[in-house]
Amino acid sequence: MLKNLKKLALFALLLTAVTPAAAQDLLASQAPIDRKMRAVDSIQLNQMLESEVAAQSPAAQLYDDWNNISVSRQTTLPDSFRIDLRDFAMPTPSTLITSNFGARWGRQHKGLDIKLNIGDTIVAAFSGKVRIVRYEPKGYGKYVVIRHPNGLETIYGHMSKQLVQENQEVRAGQPIGLGGNTGRSTGSHLHFETRLCGTALNPALMFDFRNQDVVGDSYMFRKATYNQESIVATRLRGVNGQGGEDKTDYAQLAQQTQGQKQQARQQKQGRQARAQSTGYHKVQRGETLYAIARKHGTTVNAICRLNRITQKTVLKPGQILKYN
Repeated sequence: MLKNLKKLALFALLLTAVTPAAAQDLLASQAPIDRKMRAVDSIQLNQMLESEVAAQSPAAQLYDDWNNISVSRQTTLPDSFRIDLRDFAMPTPSTLITSNFGARWGRQHKGLDIKLNIGDTIVAAFSGKVRIVRYEPKGYGKYVVIRHPNGLETIYGHMSKQLVQENQEVRAGQPIGLGGNTGRSTGSHLHFETRLCGTALNPALMFDFRNQDVVGDSYMFRKATYNQESIVATRLRGVNGQGGEDKTDYAQLAQQTQGQKQQARQQKQGRQARAQSTGYHKVQRGETLYAIARKHGTTVNAICRLNRITQKTVLKPGQILKYN
């Protein structure tokens, strides 16, 4: 009996020594599979995150590069685009607009000028990423450009000091600079621009500085109606007896808009008239350029010029030729 117990104890001892080794072998063989699965999961997770970011960031659809040099480098401007204005912050608590967007002193003023004092805090209008932090002595002075997920880029000019760096992520309401009078400026103020695909849009279409608010949850940009909407926005939310001098020529802007529409109509009518007056001839077997010209009261040279051919070109039956 004692002998059997000794054998049983010895067998148990051997079993406990072998089992961990077998388990370790099993874990070792499983480890590469686990690493591969984790890698696959990471790739899928990253793809899902990228898709979600793209869906939440219309800017990803508008801009295909990140340029830290040009403020106004233009990309293709969509015919229409909805700009989300939620989760905003007014760049400054000042309600005094001193200069409107539009024609000014014989040139285009591409933003709003907001009165403030040197050293006043300027904050980011929306969350986003800082694209440019530069100094331009004959223009913006010390300025900052931020690209936002809603598709807009905002520009803050004439600062006395910038408080952010290029490629820095910022939140709406985060201080980005201090008010100043640097660059091409005649007094301390904030020059504030809103751009879409590099094209300057009237900030008054979206921001109401007088009431320290945005105009709504979103703004729908439309190429076809933008100019007229901009004029109306300036009348509603631009300089209006607040101590600033309104240098915007509304009559000129309205006339310019109507002139552009009239020119477009005339161009369309001209294209339609040319299309209607253009004559075409289908070449029959055995016809010559001379015979075709005589039939339509024109010359061989005119037909050759219209069709970019020469008098030696061999005509083929069924070929279509312009004759006027």
